[in-house]
Amino acid sequence: MAHQDNLNPFLNAQKQVKEACDRLGLEADVYEILKQPLKVLEVAIPVKMDDGSVKVFTGYRAQHNDAVGPTKGGIRFHPNVSRDEVMALSIWMTFKCCVTGIPYGGGKGGVIVDPRTLSQGELERLSRGYIDATYKLLGEQVDVPAPDVNTNGQIMAWMVDQYNKLVGRSALGVITGKPVEFGGSKGRTAATGFGVAVTAREAAKRLGINFNGATIALQGIGNVGSHTGYNMEKLGGKVVAVCEWNGTVYKEDGFDMHALVDYMRKNKTIVGFPGSKEITKSEFFALPVDILVPAALENEITAEVAETIQAKFVCEAANGPTTPDGDEVLNRRGILLTPDILTNAGGVTVSYFEWVQNLYGYYWTEKEVEEKEERAMVDAFNAIYKIKEEYNVPMRTAAYMHSVKKVAAAMKVRGWY
Repeated sequence: MAHQDNLNPFLNAQKQVKEACDRLGLEADVYEILKQPLKVLEVAIPVKMDDGSVKVFTGYRAQHNDAVGPTKGGIRFHPNVSRDEVMALSIWMTFKCCVTGIPYGGGKGGVIVDPRTLSQGELERLSRGYIDATYKLLGEQVDVPAPDVNTNGQIMAWMVDQYNKLVGRSALGVITGKPVEFGGSKGRTAATGFGVAVTAREAAKRLGINFNGATIALQGIGNVGSHTGYNMEKLGGKVVAVCEWNGTVYKEDGFDMHALVDYMRKNKTIVGFPGSKEITKSEFFALPVDILVPAALENEITAEVAETIQAKFVCEAANGPTTPDGDEVLNRRGILLTPDILTNAGGVTVSYFEWVQNLYGYYWTEKEVEEKEERAMVDAFNAIYKIKEEYNVPMRTAAYMHSVKKVAAAMKVRGWY
């Protein structure tokens, strides 16, 4: 049973918050407020299927904390979505927003569904149905969703359209991650991956690793993984191994990331990519590379996997890819890890930029967006690295300490405790 608990993301998130509160010596009240979301909504979404039948899907929206501003966080469509997962992700979002200092608390949503089983029409009806069920809890100054696992700009556009119909006005800023034609920000699609690459570059500097020619093992080449790969390549890095859910490939002289992603789109697999050889997932994690980037789902780096890792450092592009036991092993072995709430905060940072542009009705160029994001990521990295050195703690603990301090200060002046 203990093993199962270790994989419950909600209990993991609580453990991380508790540790940060303890290290900072904060009052017990702070943890009391932060240990669970302020609101969790569970909804049933009836959808008319193409064959005329009605299917009911279960959806969730959690709002963790709004002490510093509206709640913010993605909506995922995945068969494994659960109430605990959504609550955990909403907690992580609170701290991720505070990492780069943007004025949001954490929120998260999800629907239990495998979107690959739906037609385009069914997907649209489900997306609109989610908004029908949750819109009273959403708003530009209340709770601002965004894309997440298996959702994208098109789905966000349907959702905003539905929200606008329900409230009877244009409220573009209610959801971020929209297509550029409909209030989206330039640079948003690439933002998370761009931020991961910037974080990796900064960590490499601290460890004295030359990024030019640095070897990278990348798990997952969805939106985040692919853009991480493209940007690391631009910086001179070399992706030598890629692991996907249905196969893993290795290429000593490095992949051309654009070619690999195109191959994956065409063939639905990366196996068989010209010049590459297939390896196992356990061989992938044990490769002697400079940088290991988990950009897939949570709980991939367990204690067992962490014992085999030979990378010089780990960059968490996914949310929660390392279990607490995995963390302990990496710390013991002296392998630096840049935590998810820092490493992938570029996405929510540019979502914030999108929201600001929507509220102003004034839009920036892609170059302006990238420059602002890079500055935010570098500042956040430096602030957290400083706490890591000062308190002699792992970077994850440092990131939580950095964020918990900010949220606690806001709650205190508001008179919450």
